[in-house]
Amino acid sequence: MITFPLQFILVLIATFLISLILTPFVRLLAFKIDAVDYPNARRINKKPMPSAGGLAILLAFTIATGVLLPMITKGYVAKTSYLTYTLPVVVGGWIIGLTGLIDDIKELSPRLKMLGIFLGASVIWIFTDFRLNDFKIPFGGPFLHFDPWLSYILTVIWIISITNAVNLIDGLDGLVSGVSIISLVTMGIVSHFFLPVPNLFLTMTIFVLVMAIAGFFPFNYHPAILYLGDTGALFIGFMIAVLSLQGLKNATAVAVVTPMIILGVPITDTFLAIVRRTLSGQKFYAPDRNHLHHRLLSLGLTHRGTVLVIYGISMIFAMISLLLNISTRIGGVLLVIGLVLGVELLAELIGVLGPHHSPLLNCLRYIGNSAYREEVRQNRKNKTK
Repeated sequence: MITFPLQFILVLIATFLISLILTPFVRLLAFKIDAVDYPNARRINKKPMPSAGGLAILLAFTIATGVLLPMITKGYVAKTSYLTYTLPVVVGGWIIGLTGLIDDIKELSPRLKMLGIFLGASVIWIFTDFRLNDFKIPFGGPFLHFDPWLSYILTVIWIISITNAVNLIDGLDGLVSGVSIISLVTMGIVSHFFLPVPNLFLTMTIFVLVMAIAGFFPFNYHPAILYLGDTGALFIGFMIAVLSLQGLKNATAVAVVTPMIILGVPITDTFLAIVRRTLSGQKFYAPDRNHLHHRLLSLGLTHRGTVLVIYGISMIFAMISLLLNISTRIGGVLLVIGLVLGVELLAELIGVLGPHHSPLLNCLRYIGNSAYREEVRQNRKNKTK
């Protein structure tokens, strides 16, 4: 008799192998259906590259959650079966994946792409308990309970925001797939050991998704022979957003803050992009080449070096999220403050906010540089005259 943990390990290995085997076939399919990224001013690639590689991840995840996991959880005592638990999530994922696939082939308008994400998010809210029904304001704040209409709006906004945030960082070989593996592994650890109400089905789903991405990863790491495309980036972002909702809805401050820190790279990059574009007078949704990976490349880092640096940043976020779960309230507050200051300092040092927006660096210069301090005082005197 094979024990349940061993059965689950075999499912993880099978998911990895399915993704690994399917990916070359998806690459051939991408050429046939013209899901190809052609070089342009905003893209890094110098030659046409097959896209829509995320289809292999989606198929492997569907097989694992629709066939393999239901087989090994038949005897598991729970309120619902695993298939009932995961089916709406898979359906929502397919809506997102097909939206991305159509975009990879025909380039959908932003409005139509948003409609697809909205439909996927609506499926999640209607048919699952992955909802933002309540929220604990961190570090001593009140516990809020939301009416159904507000819960729906907040859930959809969260899913759309994280889905697009992950899609925005998909600019280099292996970037989204690597960062998502780091984030999901951390999320899986937190879901199993630190949630107030542990959920085995949630943990299993997270690690199955990790293995589906891992099977695709060798083909996507630099130099890539296949891109995730919007098929993969939107699907991964959507799944991370949905699975992280379980932490957001729990009634502890740490459980609320943890998923936000785990997703630190996409959330920070998106937030800084909005701030940067607003400060420069652009529309906040207008594309540019000043994302974190663009700035690191402009500093002289190689393609691979840039990706590895962002992996390192993602690991720092992951470690802080784990430390937060075992620290005291004061320790947690200090960790978050240190993290915010660190992110701001990094953003200013590499110029993510633009060349003329560095308040923290200017403050440090004012404290530590007497000549600069005198210059600022003189400028203030001249303005008052």
